[in-house]
Amino acid sequence: MLDQPFRIVSLIPSATEIVALLGLTDCLVGRSHECDFPPQVSACPICTEPKFNPEGSSGEIHDRVTDLLQSALSVYRIKTDVLEALKPTHILTQAQCEVCAVSLADVEQAVAILTGSQPQIISLQPNTLSDVWNDIQRVAAAFNQDATQPLAELQQRVERCAHRTPIAPQSPTVACIEWLDPLMAAGNWIPELVTLAGGHCEFGVVGQHSPWLSWDALIEANPDVIICMPCGFDLERTRQEAQWLCQHPQWMQLKAVQTNRVYVTDGNQYFNRPGPRLVDSLEILTEILHPDRVDVHHQGTGWQPLL
Repeated sequence: MLDQPFRIVSLIPSATEIVALLGLTDCLVGRSHECDFPPQVSACPICTEPKFNPEGSSGEIHDRVTDLLQSALSVYRIKTDVLEALKPTHILTQAQCEVCAVSLADVEQAVAILTGSQPQIISLQPNTLSDVWNDIQRVAAAFNQDATQPLAELQQRVERCAHRTPIAPQSPTVACIEWLDPLMAAGNWIPELVTLAGGHCEFGVVGQHSPWLSWDALIEANPDVIICMPCGFDLERTRQEAQWLCQHPQWMQLKAVQTNRVYVTDGNQYFNRPGPRLVDSLEILTEILHPDRVDVHHQGTGWQPLL
């Protein structure tokens, strides 16, 4: 039983999934416009909205966001009137990426003008898998919950993947692409997941933000496998957007293209969200890289071959 009637607003999808993991979904009274898992959270009022049109190609979205960031702290807007009506006791937000969700500064400014409540702000800033585990523990502690069992179950799944994959000399080289135009490699927790899945991540450094990637660097590395996981795109949209890659004059030079080892994923639901489903993301990577070593099947829902 909960010790008090918490009223939680989550302004980032990964935090919403942590709330659900801890059995606190019934305490969720508001969400961001991107929070959509588990499905029942869709009934909660939406407290944020983008300041830009999220439709269009990768290049068009990149240009819109870049223009906004030159004149604003955030590319998202908080609906303070909705927050006022909801009277939250806690707001979960992030300070990891100003492009991914509302900024901590925006949340603090919004809370400062609320008159009907004084919510506690819990800001998450994960850069590695262990940071995600720590965030789960922090959220659990804030709501008097015990995270021991759910964390143990997640870590058991991680260990199951890691124990079934080959040692480093047999690891295929992998390029994980987080944005397509311009090219950006995936950083933070992704290189760590690739290693656990039995691959060698060519770009990105564990715990560091995602780096921009030139076509010349991609051609020079010539990875065995290319995995597209653009931020905010589902599987079908990633497949559509990846056609831009296929039209690049250097595309056919890549070994991964020549051997049909290019894959598209649902980055929005999995890889881009530093919450419990990073374990699903690890399982997807393991299934792609070493399909004979896993007993989970995300193909068709979490990933597909591009070709």
